[in-house]
Amino acid sequence: MNHNSPTGIEAFSQLIAAAMKLPVHRVDNTLKLLTGGATIPFISRYRKEATGGLDEVQIGEINDRHHKLSELAKRKETILATIDGQGKLTDELRNRLLACWDATALEDLYLPFKPKRKTRAETARQKGLEPLATILLMQRERQLSERVRAFVKGEVADEEEALKGARDIIAEQVNEDEQARHVLRQQFGRQAVIISKVAKGKEADEAAAKYRDYFDFSEPLKRCSSHRLLALRRGEAEGVLKVSIAPADDGSCSDRLKRMFVHTDGECARQVEEAVGDAYKRLLRPAIENELAALSKARADEEAIRVFAANLRQLLLAPPLGQKRVMGIDPGFRTGCKVVCLDEQGTLLHNEAIYPHPPQSETAAAGRKLVKLVEQYRIAAIAIGNGTAGRETERFVTAQRYDRDVQVFAVSEDGASVYSASKTAREEFPDYDVTVRGAVSIGRRLMDPLAELVKIDAKSIGVGQYQHDVDPAKLKSSLDQTVESCVNLVGVNVNTASRHLLTYVSGLGPTLAQNIVDYRTKNGPFRSRRELLKVPRMGAKAFEQCAGFLRIPHGKHPLDNSAVHPESYAIVERMAADLQCSVDELLTDKRLRDSIRPERYVTDTVGLPTLNDILQELDKPGRDPRQILRAFEFDHHVRSLDDLREGMELPGIVTNITNFGCFVDIGIKEKGLVHISQLSDRFVSDPTTVVSIHQQVQVRVLGIDHERRRIQLTMKKM
Repeated sequence: MNHNSPTGIEAFSQLIAAAMKLPVHRVDNTLKLLTGGATIPFISRYRKEATGGLDEVQIGEINDRHHKLSELAKRKETILATIDGQGKLTDELRNRLLACWDATALEDLYLPFKPKRKTRAETARQKGLEPLATILLMQRERQLSERVRAFVKGEVADEEEALKGARDIIAEQVNEDEQARHVLRQQFGRQAVIISKVAKGKEADEAAAKYRDYFDFSEPLKRCSSHRLLALRRGEAEGVLKVSIAPADDGSCSDRLKRMFVHTDGECARQVEEAVGDAYKRLLRPAIENELAALSKARADEEAIRVFAANLRQLLLAPPLGQKRVMGIDPGFRTGCKVVCLDEQGTLLHNEAIYPHPPQSETAAAGRKLVKLVEQYRIAAIAIGNGTAGRETERFVTAQRYDRDVQVFAVSEDGASVYSASKTAREEFPDYDVTVRGAVSIGRRLMDPLAELVKIDAKSIGVGQYQHDVDPAKLKSSLDQTVESCVNLVGVNVNTASRHLLTYVSGLGPTLAQNIVDYRTKNGPFRSRRELLKVPRMGAKAFEQCAGFLRIPHGKHPLDNSAVHPESYAIVERMAADLQCSVDELLTDKRLRDSIRPERYVTDTVGLPTLNDILQELDKPGRDPRQILRAFEFDHHVRSLDDLREGMELPGIVTNITNFGCFVDIGIKEKGLVHISQLSDRFVSDPTTVVSIHQQVQVRVLGIDHERRRIQLTMKKM
């Protein structure tokens, strides 16, 4: 697109800046960086002078708005060309179209000129009835019957057919009237109610029971929460519910239209009134209902995607155990527990199955084997999947006596089966079956959740809200952006990272990620960031985007294991030279760092934001921003739903957050729900302000629904 055109970056910058209440030059600089190939993490971290310190969320919103405006600009080009081809593009219409940046208003302007399939109105026009429609609309004719008789000829058999055809033309004109649609859209928006009824014959359907609350449901659309709307739409898609959107007062909408078009009380006015009523019922109401359905679904999607992305971010940034030797256990009853031993890098050293549970019940032999493996492979921690037989396996594992202190952790299995059957898992472990791969995934999740979870489709990780009901393209885009943000926030050890983890590093992608792995395999570990330039297809631009996020422990340059970008090494070296010390000494001596005055190093391209970031990084080079992992134990007296009693206080772990509350694992198969009203003694509008994924919480049992196997919990104090 030509940036100097009315739809170029400058024009978009002004529109976006106004919408986001930001200075135009900051938006303009950001857009130029984005369209120049810079990634959101890179811009946010290393181009603060250009953006004025915009964060990733703001830069992402600028990017999204720019994309929408670009699509709208393309749509305008199509509309202008179509109307111009009809010979109907006046200067006034052209200017209105060019000035319009609202998609709905743009389509309203285009509607009268939009090519249509053969409509009732078009058929009437072909019969020569358009002049009669004009006569009716003027509402001045007192001898209507005489005028109508003049149109009874050719294909028009009688006066009633002539009037019907004229009404069809009027109805279409009312439908295409920009002001009429605007007024009706506003009134509909204020009054719209979403209604659902159970589909005929589904009342007693067992599979439909989960939608029972919506069998006879209605609510003002503007108050319908995203999770309810998505549930309604899912029930509709499954054929259980009939869902519609209608104004609370249908008559007032129709009357409002009639007042716009009916100006007298003669016969012509009665014909127009009938045509307006037809336009509303047959054309406008269904169109506005479809618009509102699409708009409300888009908003619900947006909210669900926001919640999912927030949960995913917390899950990916969960505390890692770190580089320790780990035993991973995928629990099972009949098929036994698959046990794997991993070294500090997550490499598979050993695998076998043990059978401590019924029906085999080889408890003693399994215990001896476990103790021997812990000693033989110098295991520091044991990760146990939290699925079937998870609690029983945890009790069995903690009952053994080992030759060292061994930490035991329950690890979420969500998505492990998806990973173990995936192409990625087959490539990593071509000689092992799915049970071994699943156990390895459980063990590695404990060591580094981020590095392992990036291999799994985010929709399968189990922290979403109706993720299978939302727009898949928008969901994928948001989740990919979330993963990319987390990976680049933490940083990646280029010498140990998998291809999948490297793929999400700023500026890389699948091809360069694979090339880095291939280069590493052939030439050994990277010794400096500069060596990355030897990787095939690693150009200057890609290096600029990725270098600051890749870490090289014990590299040639002391800053290679930090978030300081190579483009800023010279600044740090100058700081060290001014203090008559080495960069290594600067990193280890806080007294030296505290004596640096950053304003001395400001240039035309490097300002205080970047310099302050550099000084912060020198204080804690390469530090992992994630929290420290804490051990956790469920209540040993609660093993199933039948063990629960109202009033019980239990430890739990938050596993999923929705906009109506959060789900908590209390150590049994069923997760409990803490409704948003039960999260705190104070009012809570957003659950994420109170809880986070993997947070350890204390809950109290409020209610137990044995039939639907649901548990209500509270976090309120007694």
